[in-house]
Parts: sequence; C-alpha cells; structure tokens
Amino acid sequence: MSDAMRDDSRRTEHRLILASRVNGTPVFNDGGEKVGHVDDLSIEKTSGRVIYGIMSFGGFLGIGEKFHPIPWSMLTYDPEKAGFVVPLDRSALEGAPYYDRAELASLGGASPQSIDARIFDYYGPYGPLPYW
Repeated sequence: MSDAMRDDSRRTEHRLILASRVNGTPVFNDGGEKVGHVDDLSIEKTSGRVIYGIMSFGGFLGIGEKFHPIPWSMLTYDPEKAGFVVPLDRSALEGAPYYDRAELASLGGASPQSIDARIFDYYGPYGPLPYW
C-alpha cells in the first residue's frame, strides 16, 4: 500500500477503517511519548465488537517483544498524532498483563474468563468496563 493510501485511510472524515490499516498504528501515552504500536485486534465473533487492541512494545527486531491486550475502550484515536492515545504512562504499561505471540492464541479461547479477569482487574482502575 502506498504512503498516500495509508495516510488517506486515517483522515478524520472516515467513519470506518480496515483492521489491516489499524495494525502498525502508533500508540502514545497522554504525555505524547510513543509507547508502542497496534499489532493486532481481538474481535468478538458474534457481535463484531473490537474487545482488545493488541499493543506491541519492547524488544528489538521482534526479539523480546511483548503483546499487551488493552481494552479497546481505553484507546482514543488522535488525528494530529495519526495514532492512538492510551491514558497510561510507560511504567503502568510495563506492569500490565502481557503475552508472547504463542500465548495470544489462548485469548478468547474456551475459558477466557480468567484471562479477561486478569486484564480487566489491571485496567479497571483506569475506567473500562468488562465487555461480558
């Protein structure tokens, strides 16, 4: 995809965006510091709702990279930054639940309540409500 097409897809007058264009979008904290990027989305099959933005940060060239499922309701798109803003500082994100790429397969699996509970217990003080 050309840079012009990618930039065009994030214009504010667009109501919808393809998930493939969300992946790779930077994530900033309230202070404007880039803390990672959206690596993937976790979507509830039956409702079509995005439940988690899977944020990647840490590591180098994919080694040691951590994947943090952040409740989608916590991410706000900022057109001036061409990225999402999360109301957490770097230390709060570093302490958040994370998984490696293989562990992400269990997210939303047959017994997701324990994983969801861990995520929402952590982020609950910041305001999002469980989706279930």
